Amino acid sequence: FGMVYEYSERFVNPISHDEVVHLKKSLLDKMPGDEWQKLANLRLLVTYQMTRPGKALLFMGSELAPHREWNHDASLDWHLGALPSRAGLDAFFETLGTLYRDTPALWKADPDPDGFCWVDADDRVNSVFAYARFAKDQRYPHVIIVMNCTPVPRSGYRIGVPSAATYEEIFSSDDRRFSGSAVETVQRVVAEPVPYHGFGQSIVLTLPPLGAILLSPTIAPS
Repeated sequence: FGMVYEYSERFVNPISHDEVVHLKKSLLDKMPGDEWQKLANLRLLVTYQMTRPGKALLFMGSELAPHREWNHDASLDWHLGALPSRAGLDAFFETLGTLYRDTPALWKADPDPDGFCWVDADDRVNSVFAYARFAKDQRYPHVIIVMNCTPVPRSGYRIGVPSAATYEEIFSSDDRRFSGSAVETVQRVVAEPVPYHGFGQSIVLTLPPLGAILLSPTIAPS
């Protein structure tokens, strides 16, 4: 729905207080699965929020991943920061925020339809989404975002890519530093001349469970 008006307005993608009050649960407790899956789903959601068009805004305290919903009569659950899982979440927010700031493709062309394209939004069998962000400036490489929305790792997963280049993984929400599963992914991959998803070339990846990976071309096509 957001893409109906996405390129006619300049807007913020908020996760607002209204999403975590009035018995709607905290972001963490909205997620299915055990504690690990809940945190992985939260990292996946925030990665999507940060990498789609529009500026991101997270409601206060959500970065602590509390189990209880927002309560204006109580302080934030600062004690959660002492847990190893929340230390991993803190590292996740810091790393993703720094990457966002330093990667113009993720924000430079937000209000422009040429700044975003779906690679694949139709894989209902595997629940995988892939899209690309562009800065519309040849000085900055584009970024491919691939999201695996199931707790099942997927190896040998092929996606189309815009360039006949070498792609490098620049971020994984499943990184061990973030308390992820640390499923071994493909760190560098050369695009093959195999047409896929409407592109003239493609790459084969290993997707972590409930994880998002970001890839960027490191060697420009000849």
